Amino acid sequence: MTLLPTSLVGSYPQPEWLIDREKLSHQMPPRVRAASLWRVAPQWLDRAQDDATLLAIRAQERAGLDILTDGEMRRESYSNRFATALEGVDLENPGTVTSRSGHAVTVPRVTGKIRRKHPVQVRDMEFLRANTDRQTKITVPGPFTMSQQAQNDYYPTVDEMAVDYAAAVNAEIKDLFAAGADVVQIDEPWMEARPEEAQRYGLTALARAVEGIKGTTALHICFGYAALVPGRPARYSFLEKLADAPVQQISIETAQSKLDCSVLANLPKKTIILGVIDLSTPEVESADTVATRIRRALPYVSPERLVIATDCGMKYLPAESAFGKMQAMAAGANAIRAEIQSAARHHA
Repeated sequence: MTLLPTSLVGSYPQPEWLIDREKLSHQMPPRVRAASLWRVAPQWLDRAQDDATLLAIRAQERAGLDILTDGEMRRESYSNRFATALEGVDLENPGTVTSRSGHAVTVPRVTGKIRRKHPVQVRDMEFLRANTDRQTKITVPGPFTMSQQAQNDYYPTVDEMAVDYAAAVNAEIKDLFAAGADVVQIDEPWMEARPEEAQRYGLTALARAVEGIKGTTALHICFGYAALVPGRPARYSFLEKLADAPVQQISIETAQSKLDCSVLANLPKKTIILGVIDLSTPEVESADTVATRIRRALPYVSPERLVIATDCGMKYLPAESAFGKMQAMAAGANAIRAEIQSAARHHA
């Protein structure tokens, strides 16, 4: 494995011909299905999404990334493709919850036992695996986050609902590894938004989600999409609680928040997926800026435990910016790699 491998967190910008990006950018990420976002007729949509996925894979390869995702081209949001495919959800009569930014949002309404009826993203993973020789990663929404993005009209407690979401995620992860994934990342942004609830039952749900899993799992926590949730605190409220979480990798953002990386010393057993690309601006960072952001973590995390990545998903960036930022990320990682190898030769 390459030292300081580079990767996206998950999403890459969807083309204008595939999705109405203007409409997408003026609403919060949809929790129920949002078919009106697609520009392609239903009978051609699968083929169009395949074509967009192939473009996203090739863009990552050309930019020099080491671990590739499918760019999440088939998703209206990071979570709703999976969450709305489950049994026990009334999609015709949705509910509402208050979002992490304080707005009322339409969400799936849970009216029965949550179960996974069939694989949801396995074909997505198979398509990615068939179209690149590089390492691969695919993301699934986490059980805690899905439990916060649903109206519970069935379970006695949200805790119990989260555990059933976790069982559905567990079955999906097993199938994704069987389909060729090298890493499966569980997206849990709401652990940061609601740390008390996450402490109470989110970690239990996470443990259920990865029960019996043999492959490499990652957990992504963040402060929300920079394009939709401006501003960042300088520290995480929940990061240290993940020191003993049953995943191998933790994905965090450091670029926009200018995170004090000393907190990473509290995660000595984890590989850190280090966000070094600021998604709040379309301006492309220089490779030197990226290298400086990587250096901030090196006093606290050995380079063997670092994966270099974007802060969060790139979904809302202009395509040209996203590609330039990926190139800068690859070049910045190369620069640090060269420094480390030079220092090793010097001490040999």
